[in-house]
Amino acid sequence: MGAPQYLRFDHGQLPVRLDQFLAQALAAVSRAQLKRLIDEQRILVDGKPAKAGLKLKGGEVVSVLLPEPEPVETPPQDIPLDILYEDHDLIVINKPAGLVVHPAPGHSGGTLVNALLYHCRDLSGVGGELRPGIVHRLDKDTSGVMVATKNDVSHRGLAAQFKRHTIKRRYVALVHGLLMESEGTIDQPIGRHPIQRKKMSGHSRRGRCAVTHWRTLARFDEERLSLVELTLETGRTHQIRVHFSERNHPLVGDPTYGRNDRLRGLKDAVLKQRLQQLGRQALHARLLGFEHPVRGDYLEFVGSLPEDLREIVSYLENKYTLDQLIPD
Repeated sequence: MGAPQYLRFDHGQLPVRLDQFLAQALAAVSRAQLKRLIDEQRILVDGKPAKAGLKLKGGEVVSVLLPEPEPVETPPQDIPLDILYEDHDLIVINKPAGLVVHPAPGHSGGTLVNALLYHCRDLSGVGGELRPGIVHRLDKDTSGVMVATKNDVSHRGLAAQFKRHTIKRRYVALVHGLLMESEGTIDQPIGRHPIQRKKMSGHSRRGRCAVTHWRTLARFDEERLSLVELTLETGRTHQIRVHFSERNHPLVGDPTYGRNDRLRGLKDAVLKQRLQQLGRQALHARLLGFEHPVRGDYLEFVGSLPEDLREIVSYLENKYTLDQLIPD
């Protein structure tokens, strides 16, 4: 336990509730944490325990005894990371396919969180624990740009941007079928599948708003494949995969929402082999943009295609004599 922090509510200010004063004075501490500290009598007013609704009138000294962040049980692991940006508040990585984001049953180790705990030696903790803050996720087999936070202030700031849908997110995907329109929008709520509980669906009774904007980058007529760029307005679980599979354009290689027979029908033996070897959905989170949660300046990051997808796209570019479809 560290030394208490002393705050003075000066004379001449309008009276304010203790919890409101603390919320402004201690921006790094969540309201839930402040309530817990008050209940545990770790916050004193003029040396005495006080309730959250106490009115401060001027001249009071408020002492706050913040507990040290508790270490988490998740062990740090030396897992290589492709780091695009890092400062004292956050870290941006280009996640490889196959890397699970957060420990869960069946994946207690070898996750992005394990890697961040090893790499980030300046974590100040999130939610009272010495851990990185995961504000969004990518599926295990989706590659691309992700951001994680190092402290409560940056975590709440980025979470608020995701909630307001002001984060800029662009993906690229290879899908089955020919998208004849140049662009479009899919506005279809997504929720838990009514029967297959491990899947998501646009036919759920309790679906939440999900909006995906798309733009056709290229059509490959002979293979009946389309390369698309996708911009997410919302970020529901499996959003892109569900939206396109339910319109008969499943992502190539999607083991959950696709069908293997679509690949077996390809005539190009080289392409068929490469797509079969992909072993995952052909989806990459290419671009992520947001306001720095502490400084306020806009940041934007691009994650280059992983080798497996880059080889497939290059093969199609060469076959159809197209210019570079996805710049590095």
